Amino acid sequence: MAYTGEVTVGGAPDVHELRDLIITKVAVGAMNNNAYLLRCRATDEQLLIDAAAEPETLLEVIGGDGIGSVVTTHQHGDHWQALPAVVAATGARTYAGREDAAGIPVPTATPVDDLDTIAFGGVRLTARHLVGHTPGSIALVYDDPHGHPHVFTGDCLFPGGPGRTTNPADFTSLIGGLEEKIFAVLPDETWVYPGHGNDTTLGDERPHLGEWRERGW
Repeated sequence: MAYTGEVTVGGAPDVHELRDLIITKVAVGAMNNNAYLLRCRATDEQLLIDAAAEPETLLEVIGGDGIGSVVTTHQHGDHWQALPAVVAATGARTYAGREDAAGIPVPTATPVDDLDTIAFGGVRLTARHLVGHTPGSIALVYDDPHGHPHVFTGDCLFPGGPGRTTNPADFTSLIGGLEEKIFAVLPDETWVYPGHGNDTTLGDERPHLGEWRERGW
C-alpha cells in the first residue's frame, strides 16, 4: 500500500519506504503528535524524531533493534513526554536545538545549531534553525540522493501555514526563516512531515506564502 502520511492515535503507523531510508510515522498522545522513526537500510541503525507521548507505543515501533539517537524538534512539552522513558529504555543519544535544550527535561547530549549534520548509518540529516515558534526549533532535511528531499518540520510548518506564534516579531522571524532556509533552497517536490496532522509538499504550500505573510499567522 502506498504511503499517505495519514495516521491516527491508536491506529497503525504508516511506512514510507525510500531507497536508502525507511520512515515510519505514528500518531501518539492527546494532541495528536507525530513521531517519526527513521531506519538506515544499509546498517539498520535507527533514529527517532520527537518522543512525543505513549512510550510503550514508540518502543513497540522501535522494536528490538533499538535506536541510537532521538531528536527533539523543540521544547514544547507535547513533543517530549515520552523522552525520559524512551531514553531510559534505549540509551539513545539526545539531540535538540541549542536554544531550546534548557526547556527539555532530559539533558541534551548534543545541542544542534543551524546546518549541523546528524548522522546515523549512511543517512545524513541537516538541521535548519527556525526561530519563532520557539527560540530553538529545528527542522531536519534529508536530501535523498535518489530522489527529492524530505523535511521534518516539527511545529514550524504545517499544511496551510506556519506554526503558532504569539507576537508579530516571532511570526516575522518564523516566516522569514521558512522562506530563506526551506522554500528558497528546496524544490517543490520536497515532502514535508509536520509535528501534527497530515503531510504536505513545499509545492502545495509555496503559492500561499504571500497570503500567510499578509494574514500574519
